[in-house]
This record gives sequence, C-alpha cells and structure tokens, in this order.
Amino acid sequence: MSSRPVAAIILAAGKGTRMKSSLHKVLHPVGGQPMLRGLVGELTKLKLEKTVIIVGAGAESVRAEMEGDGTAFAYQREQLGTAHAAAQAEEELKDFVGDVLVCFGDVPLLKSETVSRMQQRLAADDGPACVVLGFRPDDAKSYGRILASEDGTIEKMVEYKDASEEERAAKLCNAGPVMVRGEELFALLSRIDNENAQGEYYLPDLVTIAGQDRRTSAVVEAPEREVTGVNDRVDLAFAEKLWQQDRREAMMRAGVTLRDPESVYFSWDTDIASDVVIEPNVVFGPGVKIESGATIRAHSHLEGAHVGENCDVGPFARLRPGAVMKAGAKVGNFVEMKKSTLGEGAKANHLTYLGDATIGAGANVGAGTITCNYDGFFKYQTVIGEGAFIGSNSSLVAPVNIGAGAIVGAGSVVTKDVEAGALAVARGQQNEREGWAERFRAVQQKKKAG
Repeated sequence: MSSRPVAAIILAAGKGTRMKSSLHKVLHPVGGQPMLRGLVGELTKLKLEKTVIIVGAGAESVRAEMEGDGTAFAYQREQLGTAHAAAQAEEELKDFVGDVLVCFGDVPLLKSETVSRMQQRLAADDGPACVVLGFRPDDAKSYGRILASEDGTIEKMVEYKDASEEERAAKLCNAGPVMVRGEELFALLSRIDNENAQGEYYLPDLVTIAGQDRRTSAVVEAPEREVTGVNDRVDLAFAEKLWQQDRREAMMRAGVTLRDPESVYFSWDTDIASDVVIEPNVVFGPGVKIESGATIRAHSHLEGAHVGENCDVGPFARLRPGAVMKAGAKVGNFVEMKKSTLGEGAKANHLTYLGDATIGAGANVGAGTITCNYDGFFKYQTVIGEGAFIGSNSSLVAPVNIGAGAIVGAGSVVTKDVEAGALAVARGQQNEREGWAERFRAVQQKKKAG
C-alpha cells in the first residue's frame, strides 16, 4: 500500500452548453446534492491533502457552492484543453510531494476505491510515470482509445478524432482520470503541444510525453457505470438512475425492506436503520433519518425529517424539514408536518397540517386539524400537551397551548390557551327549526314548476 499523500485536481471550467441551463453543469444534482460536491465528498475518503478545482465559465457559482470545504481554486481563463486546465493548478500544488489525481467534475459516480487502485499501480515496482483509468463500454462511440498489453502497460493512447480505423477498433477506452506523481506532473504538462485535430492540449498526451523519456504508463480498469460522464440532461438522468440503483442495493443489503425498489428514491445522506419497511413510490429528500422498526407507506415524501423507532408514516404523508416523530408515533394519509415534534405514541391519522408545533406523548390529533402558525408576517408555536385529544376539523390559532389531557371539541377554532384536563369548544351554536326543510322544498319546487 502506498503511504504517499494524495491531492486532486478537478476540472470544472467548461461551460457545459449541452445542459442548456443557467446552472453550472457540475452543480446539477445527483443523489440530492450537486454532482461536484458528491465527487469531492467521495474523494475525501482518501484523506486528500489538497483539492484544487479548476474553474472558468460560471466560476462564481462553483466557488459559492464549494468554498468552506478546504478547497482551493484556480482559473482557466481560456478553454485550451484538458492538459491546459490541469496546468492551472501548478501554483496551488507547487510544493506538494505526493500523488495527484486529475479528473473531471462531471463524473459523479467515481469511487475512492478505484482511485486507491490507481495509486497502488503508480507505486508498483515497474514505476509507471502515469496511471490512466480505462473502461470497456458496450458502445465505444468516440471515446479516446487505449492500446495496452495484458499487464496493463500502455502501448499507445489516442483521441478518437486522431485515431486510425485499426486503433478505433480497440475496446479499451479512456475514462479521463489520470494519476501522476506531483513532483513530475507539471513538468510533463508543460511539454504537451496542441498539434492535433482539435488544436487543444490533451491530458492523455501525458502518456506520450512520458514515452518520449522511455518511461511506461499503465491503465487501471473500472466498470463503465462508475465512469459515466454527464454532458446533457439525458446523461444526468442516467447517472441518477445508476446512483439510485447502487443506493437501493446497499440499503437492502443493510437490512432495509423495499417493497418495490425501483420506485423508491434516496438522497446522498439518507440514513435508514435495519428492519425499516419502505413501500412503493417513496421519495427521501436530503436530511432524513429513519430508526429501526419504522414503516414508510406508499407515496410519502420526506425531507429533513427524523422518524423514530416503530413509527408509522403515510400513505401520502409529507414530512418537511424539522419534522420529528418520537418512538411509536403515527402520521397517516395526507398529513403534513413542518418544524414539529410528534411525541412518543402520538397520532395524527388523517388530513392534518402540523406546523411549528410540539405534540406531547399519547396525544391524538383528529382529521382535518390544522395549526394556524402564520399571520402573513411571522410564525408562531402551538403546544399540545401529553394525552390531549383534538377533535376533527379544528383550527388551533398560534400561539396557543393545549394543556395535558385536555379535549378540544370537533370543529373548534381555538384562539386561547386551554387548561390541562379541560374541555374547549369554540364553534357556533346549533339551532333547529322543526319542519323548515319540508316547507323550503315545497316553495322552491313551486317556483321551479311555475
């Protein structure tokens, strides 16, 4: 195992025009977070000593997203090719002694384990100057080709546009990422020219330059799915599909039951314990934690929520950021929670909105109840005590406190605090007029006939 430090240069200077978006390509989400942030997060498993992001078009938005993570930035003022882009990191890495990964910011599924294999190959006894990541796609399209021996020693690398028909027939393709010793990288980059079909400085030409010094380079192979690049919205959807497939499999192997795996969508930080059951068509936005024994029923949407042990959610429930359900709590169909805590064993079974509320253990919130938490300017709190019972179709106008064990009659509009153990009824008085309905119908039918 190599003990040398690792640094990364991530190329993110391109305009990404094929995305047809005002949002920078590398900031489009995969797994609920910008693909660049996901890539950097994966690479941090290697304990990177330094990360340099090469920016150009849309630099301000990339910096705004990534600053604060110990990341450095370098500018590529002109788009002159991938080797030219990597060379812009020289100032940031001029004193770095270790191995440097150069990769693209639009390869969101790259694994740290693969990069580790690249580093180990770089440290092998034959001492390659560069290690390139390759793959064998079902359709080689216009990828650059790698001609290599059985032991992975590269004989030649060539861009598709510069390749002969014989070279284009090769199955091994260049995925893009390359690893080079930091002490040698920038000297090699400085010798690359742009005498090619595109008139650009190509990063793969590192292999050619090393060959001029009679030094070999090597290829490490990865599965095609891992090196999937994102250039347009179709690629983005495909990368999301692959990411979700991997996450679903990981969840099930960790003891989570997915009734219909293909219809469940996770985010990068979804945290689900074993023995949780998830029914079809459930979406987890960022920031969700589900404790053991919980059931998430069909067509529910959760984001920024914490669901306790043995809770029951849905179907058709929405838990928004700040929703907390304590052990054994239940929310049923068409219930929405936001910045609210549902106490242990408490229930809100149907058609209810709980916003900015604290509901005590064992409380029952009836169908159609809402906490009126917003006056058009500010949000206010509702507190419902332990064991309280809120009748159906009630409106609790915050700020308001319903005491422990209190009962609120159905259809009430509660604007004042209710004492513990009290009954509160706040609705119009019911009046009855005997025979009125029959007389009314007779009059109306006569009008209609006449």
